[in-house]
Amino acid sequence: MVEALLTSVQKSYGELSHRYYALKAKWFGKKQLDYWDRNAPLPGDDDRKYSWDEAKELVLTSYAHFSPTLAKIGQEFFDKPWIDAQVAPGKAPGAFAHPTVPSVHPYLLVNFQGKSRDVMTLAHELGHGVHQVLSAAQGTLMSDTPLTLAETASVFGEQLTFREMVRREKNAARRKKLIASKVEDMLNTVVRQIAFCDFEKRVHGARRSGELSLEQINKIWMDVQGESLGKAIKLSGDYQYYWTYIPHLIHTPFYVYAYAFGDCLVNSLYAVYEKSAQKGKGAEFEKKYLTMLKAGGTLRHKELLAPFGLDASKPDFWQQGLNIISAMIDELEN
Repeated sequence: MVEALLTSVQKSYGELSHRYYALKAKWFGKKQLDYWDRNAPLPGDDDRKYSWDEAKELVLTSYAHFSPTLAKIGQEFFDKPWIDAQVAPGKAPGAFAHPTVPSVHPYLLVNFQGKSRDVMTLAHELGHGVHQVLSAAQGTLMSDTPLTLAETASVFGEQLTFREMVRREKNAARRKKLIASKVEDMLNTVVRQIAFCDFEKRVHGARRSGELSLEQINKIWMDVQGESLGKAIKLSGDYQYYWTYIPHLIHTPFYVYAYAFGDCLVNSLYAVYEKSAQKGKGAEFEKKYLTMLKAGGTLRHKELLAPFGLDASKPDFWQQGLNIISAMIDELEN
C-alpha cells in the first residue's frame, strides 16, 4: 500500500507541485521563487477576519450539510464548553484534541485569532473530538483509532468547511487566497512528506554500500528536492543542509509517509462522497462514514474502507485523492 502511495505521488509531481509553484512564481512576477518563499503569502493577501461566532456557525453548518449527527455532537463542544479557544499568556501554542478517557468527553485546545486558517484548524480539531466521542463506546483499550485513519474525521471535517468557505466567498482575491492556501497545505502534507520518505529510502539504501559523507547526503537531499519541487523553486546555498532540521528522520524513521497516507486517504474518501452525493446517495455514504468512526481501533483500515469500495493497495485509489489537489490547481489557473 505504501509503495502504491509513493509511486502515485511521485508520478504526480509534475501535475501538482511543479505546476503550482510555476503558477505562484508567476504571481510574484518571477520565473523562480527562492526556496524560503515557497510558502510566502500571496501578493495583495487580504485575508478576512472571522469572529468566534462566525467560525462556530461556519463549521457547524458545514458539518450539518453532510451529517446532522456530526453537527449535533459538534454543537456540544461549544455549548458545554469543551473548547479552550482564546489566546492567553503562557498557553501552549498550536492545537490538539485530547480524548482523556472514553467515559469522559474530550477537550479541544485551539488558539483562535480570527484568520481563515484558524477556522480550518477549529474544523480539524472538532473532527478529532467528534471521532473520539463516537469511538468511545469501544472502551479504553479499543477506542483509539489506528494511525492510518487517525486523521480521517479531522481532515474530512476540514475539507467540508473549506468547501463551504469557498462557496460563500464572493471576493475573487480572497477566494483565490483560500484555494491557494489549501493547495499549499496539501502539497506540504503529500508531496513534501513523500519527498522526505524518498530521501530516507535513498540514504538508507546508499548506506548499505558503506558510510556516507555529509556531501553525499546533501546531494541526495538536493536531488530529491529538485525532483519534487520542480524548476520554479530555486534551491541554493544552505538549503543543502535542510534535511538536518527534520527530527522524524532521526527519531522516528520511516514515519513521514503517514502524513501523506492520511491526507490522500481522506481526499479519496471525499471523492467517493462527492460521487455519492451527485447520485443522491449522500445519506448512504454518511451512514457508512459514521460506522467507520464508531469502530475506533476494532478494525483495520482495509476492513474500514471496504464498504466504500476502496482498496488502498491500488494506485488508482491514491490517484483519486491526488485528483482533488489537481482540480484545485486547475481552478487557480483558470
